Amino acid sequence: MIVGFNHNVSYRSVDFHVQTEDSGLKSPNLVTLLYHGGIIISSQKTSYADIVKVDNLDHVIEELAKEQHKGMLRRLTKGEFDARIVELGIPFGASARNPDQEAAQVASEIEKIDRQKEPVIESKTEASSSESVSIIEEPIVDKFNQPKVSNEPSLDDVIYAYLTAGQRSG
Repeated sequence: MIVGFNHNVSYRSVDFHVQTEDSGLKSPNLVTLLYHGGIIISSQKTSYADIVKVDNLDHVIEELAKEQHKGMLRRLTKGEFDARIVELGIPFGASARNPDQEAAQVASEIEKIDRQKEPVIESKTEASSSESVSIIEEPIVDKFNQPKVSNEPSLDDVIYAYLTAGQRSG
């Protein structure tokens, strides 16, 4: 299981965040979200339930997640979400670069994703800056397989005890 990919991207002088996460084998989905300031602008969910038995599953999921993540970045820079962004009241700023330069910057980030050896990345991209992109590895946390720490009886135990109360066996 991969944890995911995260990029902060400046498009038309507005900062956006693209996040892709793997939900794990219990819920085999890849979810990519495009955010601005906590507002979800777009989402994409892909199920991989039909391939969970494939050899080298982690690698296959990683490649699917990369492609989905890169697709969201491309869709943003091609202007596919412009109407939705305006509809949500998010004002575009006056860009110091033209759209072709911003698309080229995101294309450069997409190439970096392709070359990335580690499946977990955090990157900051600013179209108005010529600074290098920093990539930071996040700790891997499997949020779906946490150990159960509870001394309380399960719901099944409570129901069984209720239904069998006062009954004699045998």
